[in-house]
Amino acid sequence: MNESETNPPVQTELMDQIVALRHQVFTLLLALVVVSGTLTVVLYRQARLTGKDIELIKPQATQIIEAFKRDRQGMENFVKQLTIYGSTHPDFQPILRKYGVVPQSPQPAAAPAAPKK
Repeated sequence: MNESETNPPVQTELMDQIVALRHQVFTLLLALVVVSGTLTVVLYRQARLTGKDIELIKPQATQIIEAFKRDRQGMENFVKQLTIYGSTHPDFQPILRKYGVVPQSPQPAAAPAAPKK
């Protein structure tokens, strides 16, 4: 037997596999382009809609922020009063800790000065 007689069927089989591989790669690339294009369109539409939502909500948010800025001093005073109350009433301290308000420790009385000799 001659090598050239057994070689053509092997070459034909290899060529068929290469052609099948090319078709599969082309199909996968086409699917990748379709999926990435669809994702791009979806993200673009989402960004456009989100931008419109922000513009619609912005006036209401501005009013809320301004009201917070106006009332901030009153809220801070209230929290100070709560911390003072919590420092004198130990039963109230767990509530302050739960909401992240650190109670002020009561100011210790000044130690009397040592008498001079």
